[in-house]
Amino acid sequence: MRILILLALLSSMHAAFGQGSISGELKLWHKVTIDFEGPQVAEDDENNPFFNYRLNVEFTHAGSGKTYLVPGYFAADGNAGETSATSGNVWRVHFAPDEVGEWSYSVDFRKGNWTAVSEKKATGVSGEYMDGAKGTFSIVPTDKTGFDFRSKGRLSYVGKHYLQFEGTGEYFLKQGPDAPENLLSYADFDGTFHNDNHKDEMVKTWEPHLKDWKENDPVWKGGKGKALIGALNYLHAKGLNSVSFLTLNIVGDDQNVFPYVDYDHYDRFDVSKLDQWEMVFAHAQKLGLFLHFKTAEVENQGLLDNGGVGAFRKLYYRELIARFGHHLALNWNLGEEVGDWVKNHKTPPQFKYQRLAMAQYFYDHDPYNHHIVIHNGNPFDDLLGPESKLTGPSVQTSKPDFSQVHGSVIKWRKKSAEAGKPWAVAVDEPGDAQHSLLPDAENPTHDNARKNALWGAMMAGAWGVEWYFGYKHAHSDLTCEDWRSRDLFWDQCKYALDFFNNNEIPFWEMDTADELISADNYCFAKTDQIYLVYLKNGGTVDLDLSKASGEYSLKWFNPRTGEYHKKEEKVTAGELVKITAPKKSEEDWAAILKK
Repeated sequence: MRILILLALLSSMHAAFGQGSISGELKLWHKVTIDFEGPQVAEDDENNPFFNYRLNVEFTHAGSGKTYLVPGYFAADGNAGETSATSGNVWRVHFAPDEVGEWSYSVDFRKGNWTAVSEKKATGVSGEYMDGAKGTFSIVPTDKTGFDFRSKGRLSYVGKHYLQFEGTGEYFLKQGPDAPENLLSYADFDGTFHNDNHKDEMVKTWEPHLKDWKENDPVWKGGKGKALIGALNYLHAKGLNSVSFLTLNIVGDDQNVFPYVDYDHYDRFDVSKLDQWEMVFAHAQKLGLFLHFKTAEVENQGLLDNGGVGAFRKLYYRELIARFGHHLALNWNLGEEVGDWVKNHKTPPQFKYQRLAMAQYFYDHDPYNHHIVIHNGNPFDDLLGPESKLTGPSVQTSKPDFSQVHGSVIKWRKKSAEAGKPWAVAVDEPGDAQHSLLPDAENPTHDNARKNALWGAMMAGAWGVEWYFGYKHAHSDLTCEDWRSRDLFWDQCKYALDFFNNNEIPFWEMDTADELISADNYCFAKTDQIYLVYLKNGGTVDLDLSKASGEYSLKWFNPRTGEYHKKEEKVTAGELVKITAPKKSEEDWAAILKK
């Protein structure tokens, strides 16, 4: 009898604790979090809790049968971002449902040496803690609107040159800063990086953006985080929709950003710091800011597993996916400037099969199949084709006048399509390392950046541009703490986004057509339907409409002010036609010709 009572008690405890505690808004595209009571462990336990335990949760939609296998993670006391806890028994999973109705979940929890990264079938723990736990929850439609990505759904690569929101079907264009790369080198985050003698002087306060924080915005530990949250608010207020950051720069230029408990160990994650990162990322998504995760840079491409996809790299990627993969609009960048192309590598360079293997890991383990990109470094030629799990390049150029941008986008769109898998091409470091996008104080008009990079990229079919800040100038790629240093240029970026988004332009169906217009100008077209023209220096040009028919409306747009010329014109297709910018000057103008 006593044994039966004990078994019944244990069973009821498993039901109470093992089923998990669900939190979050149970709405379409929102983050649903389930916490489980698992083994009591600590970040520094001799039995490594990151390598030697593995939490996976399978979610199944009742109506469609759709399933997602989502990795979970060790969450210390469940509130580590506030408490700085390093130990606890809370194990957590995040899920972003893409269907309304009933979802069920089942838990697979395992322990054993290397079980988090092993390719063998995991054993151990069966039936203990939350292993085998099941539950259900119901999802209702989202109530979000506007910029918040939860109003649009997950942003996905759909086999085209542009990314598309699953909820609304909209295609996405991005503009935002690529700098500073050490965005997360922030004094208000927990961690050892502040005083570990690795370039501690470079840790940021983001103090100039403290004034941009708003009441009820996120903070942690009694008021920390305001300045960085305010910086994101500023980007949103300027009409930008992307932010970029390294998540690992050990051995790199800054050396203060890493997910680990310290600089020298790559198998122990700082749970509270990563919780604080999540608060920042969640706020960015609420504001409609795309998250560009840059997982490595040239200096540390061989830091983990000598550049291969072994235990340490798998563990790193798994933690990123488990903690942040639920976010709706992001890409995984396998590395900045990777490959064997510099004279003296600080760590071993990565070759073709290592770069392909990194993409394969994300493809196999990210349940949501987010966009996977890689930066040059080595060119992308050996990474093209249907077998590669890359879905786009993160393009860098090297000319201070941005003159390589337009041709680079055309090149990689064409090469990827010819190889059988059209890539979504973004230019994430236009210009050169020394100068690139200068501060407003040095170059208030930003003519070359606007003409050759901003419009050069968009008129070639790029899905976006992120802007690098040259190291020879104030507010550089490593030192910037004030995005207002380029305030005037962000206006020009917003004008370009508005032009493409507000004029019923089917850019996802269009292609470069520079051959239709005189040299050093741009044309982007869907033949016999719509033509976009960009004149770098105004004036009168010939536009070849011999393959089009009928009458077209012609509307001029000023890319320097965001204003439209008041007078619309009519153009008859079927021949070579002359079009003239509104003012006889050397200023740039854009035009929309619609049938």
